[in-house]
Amino acid sequence: MPRPGPPAGGARPGPPPGPRPTAAPAPVAETPAVAVEPSPVPHASTDPARWGRFEPDGTIYLFATEGERVVGSFQAGTPEEGLAHFARRFDDMLTETELLAARLATGGGDPKHALTSARALRDGLAEAAVVGDVAALGARLDELIVRAEEAVGAARHARDAQRSAAVARKEALAVEAEEMAAESTQWKQAGDRFKAILDEWRTIKGIDRKTDEALWKRFSKAREAFNRRRGSHFADLDRQRAGAKTRKEELVAEAESLTESEDWGPTAARYRDLMTEWKAAGRAQKDADDSLWQRFRSAQDAFFARRSAVFAERDSEFAANAEAKKALLNEAEKIDTRDADAARAALRDIQERWEAIGKVPRDDIRPLESRLRAVEEKVRDAADREWKRTDPEAEARVAQFRDRVAQFEAQAEKARAAGDARRAEEAERQAATWREWLETAQQAVEGR
Repeated sequence: MPRPGPPAGGARPGPPPGPRPTAAPAPVAETPAVAVEPSPVPHASTDPARWGRFEPDGTIYLFATEGERVVGSFQAGTPEEGLAHFARRFDDMLTETELLAARLATGGGDPKHALTSARALRDGLAEAAVVGDVAALGARLDELIVRAEEAVGAARHARDAQRSAAVARKEALAVEAEEMAAESTQWKQAGDRFKAILDEWRTIKGIDRKTDEALWKRFSKAREAFNRRRGSHFADLDRQRAGAKTRKEELVAEAESLTESEDWGPTAARYRDLMTEWKAAGRAQKDADDSLWQRFRSAQDAFFARRSAVFAERDSEFAANAEAKKALLNEAEKIDTRDADAARAALRDIQERWEAIGKVPRDDIRPLESRLRAVEEKVRDAADREWKRTDPEAEARVAQFRDRVAQFEAQAEKARAAGDARRAEEAERQAATWREWLETAQQAVEGR
């Protein structure tokens, strides 16, 4: 019975050799390279007759392990060309296998895609319309599948490690954000850090959607909490600055009202108090604060400039007064104290002129007053001596003491004449005591 011929114009193949590999998607993690030994499978196109034969009618047979099997027929040329055609189809499968092996060895493709393609080639090999060493190619594909399965496992491990690292990094960023949201008052630095965290966050990939959304909610919540705290802080700061501005405007108004004051001491003290209150008021907005400070300083400077001018004029007057009092002291220090009444009169005149002269510089007050006090003491001592010399009671005491001395001396003389030595010594001791008292009384009267 004749075999059916192929369609007009070409060979009629047997079962297709299997799906061709498509472009592998980019791996999530770097695919580890897998060592694949060079294939021992020979190319069939170099010696097609080694792996198959043909019939004159164009039927092509494959020498398989289980025996010959028909792989197709070829009517587009000679039977020899048909055998070569099916050998080239085998070489195409072999090339596709080696391409998968090469990509797997270099880590340049998706090992999962390589595994799927290798399995498809192997599963279709039993019915493939090819001529070649099918058994060797099957063994090569089995080996490739084992290596691809290992690469798939390694890639899965790498993805898991990458995912764990990505989750850990985002977890750390979320914790940092939460800490800043709860504690940081370095508003500028923390705000910049939140921006940097967000930029880094967007570069971290490879996390499952559920975990990524949970971590994002933590970070977003922390950022919003920080922004609320920062906004509240600056709102409070604005209120404080507004209050400081109002208070400083009041201080400026008072400072300007005091510029014409001539109550120098209390006004100067009030300006010092105003300065203390200014510092306690806090800072207003920079422009307003600077403007108010200039007004405050101008008012203060105007008052102290007026005070300095008045004090300079007064110091000149006080210096002249000091010179006048020095001349008066020179006159006072020459008062003759031998006549107490005349000395007191001269001192009174000097004291009246002293008061009429007026104030002197602060540094001259004590030295000038000390010299005047010395003159006053000198005149007072002279008057005391004069009074003591003319005091009747003092003269009476001197006469009394003199009489008692004479009395005891007479008793002593009488006792010695009577031979009473004990009474004579007693009387002499009494006379000696009264003699000392007499000398003291005489010194007081004479002013010695």
